[in-house]
Amino acid sequence: MRFVGITKRWFLNIASVMAFILIFVSLAILISFRSYYYSVANLALDSYSAQELSASFNLYGDAATDGFRTAGRNFVENFPDKDSMAVWIIDRTGNIVLSSSGFEIKSKVTMPDYETALEGSNNAKWTGSLPSGERIMAKTCVCSYPDGTHAGAVRFMISLEQIEHQLVRLSITVILVALALFALLMFSGSIFIRSIVNPVKAVGETAKRIAGGDLEARINHYSYNDEIGELCKTINDMAEKLSATDRLKNDFISTVSHELRTPLTAIKGWGETLLQIGDTDAAMTERGMSVIISEAARLNEMVEELLDFSRMSSGRMKLNFEKTDILAELDEVVFEFRERAVREGLELIYNVPHFPAPARADASRMRQVFINLLDNALKYSNQGGKIVVLAEMPNPATLIVTVSDTGIGISAEDLPHVREKFYKVDSTVRGSGIGLAVVDEIVRLHNGEMEITSVYGEGTTVRITLPLEPVSSLTDSRTDSEGESAANE
Repeated sequence: MRFVGITKRWFLNIASVMAFILIFVSLAILISFRSYYYSVANLALDSYSAQELSASFNLYGDAATDGFRTAGRNFVENFPDKDSMAVWIIDRTGNIVLSSSGFEIKSKVTMPDYETALEGSNNAKWTGSLPSGERIMAKTCVCSYPDGTHAGAVRFMISLEQIEHQLVRLSITVILVALALFALLMFSGSIFIRSIVNPVKAVGETAKRIAGGDLEARINHYSYNDEIGELCKTINDMAEKLSATDRLKNDFISTVSHELRTPLTAIKGWGETLLQIGDTDAAMTERGMSVIISEAARLNEMVEELLDFSRMSSGRMKLNFEKTDILAELDEVVFEFRERAVREGLELIYNVPHFPAPARADASRMRQVFINLLDNALKYSNQGGKIVVLAEMPNPATLIVTVSDTGIGISAEDLPHVREKFYKVDSTVRGSGIGLAVVDEIVRLHNGEMEITSVYGEGTTVRITLPLEPVSSLTDSRTDSEGESAANE
């Protein structure tokens, strides 16, 4: 595992925190134990006081008889704590005359606690080292005769060597345990980090492959259902959608190229024909010019559709809202398509209310919506089929326009995708595949909704729902002749 990136940050942050905690806990344990052991030693020393000792030693005489040495010998011989504590009897001249160890101590020993006790406190403690290097905790109690004369002192000493050795052993144990815990934490952490870093690295590498154009790249080796699993799934879904979009894009380019080639070929061919015949055949000239104008209009429609798609994709599609009669625009579009329906052997049924449907809308964009819907209905219907255009107002504030056909229909698999850009149900039918995407965007910008239902092999129904304004806000812009033709239709 490389010590970079997330791994490095984890080790620098978590490892340092864990090390600090372990050190703090270890020190706390050691200090607590040291305080405990030293407290026990202090309690043992505090169990003897100068007053009690003076009372005990006074039984053996006074300054005249100097019975302190005899009292000291008797005290040492009967001392109950010889196993844990050493006792020195110090005469009034400061010499150590007796020792519980039985050894005579002739050399001069520095006794800070004794000196402090002589200064008037009668009791004094000291922690330090003997000339031999042994660390001790000592307490000196100064004894006096009843007349107040200084009799001598008793010095109690507890060796700290065992305590120090115990603390050393405890320190080693605590350090080893802390190191073991730290190693365990680092090991488990490295496994956890590896379980994150490696999948994230795989996600990054797959994302780079996808960005480089390899849309077949997938992440298939991560099996946990967690956040990284969700990320992997999202990357795979993104790759699937990009792959599908790429295929649609290629199909779109192929389709548009074909769609552009057909009118361009017709225009070029008729242009060359008209140059050859000159003014010799007026009928042929008129026919050729008609074809050229028709195909040029078709090219213009395709270019406008592509421009609309570009505006929609970049969020630059702007609408010119004004008072508009939606049904008046629908009337005109249906009127334009009636001749084409007859020419293609289709029955066009049109039924709308005879009163206006006022709304704040972009009239040209609404015409574009109805043109796209009728064009699709005719394109995907076979000869002898039926196209039904209905409009209804379930309430004064809502208009529903329905365009139904008895064409080839849309399969259940294709239906969720028909609003997507470049998507075509039948690639053999002319068109760029972006018409419904543009229609959906225009309807959405009018605060409306588009619903598509279809049964494969039976036909398709598109329902547009648009908000209206009060009827009084707009006069009926449709002519009586258009209303009559609509009713007759």
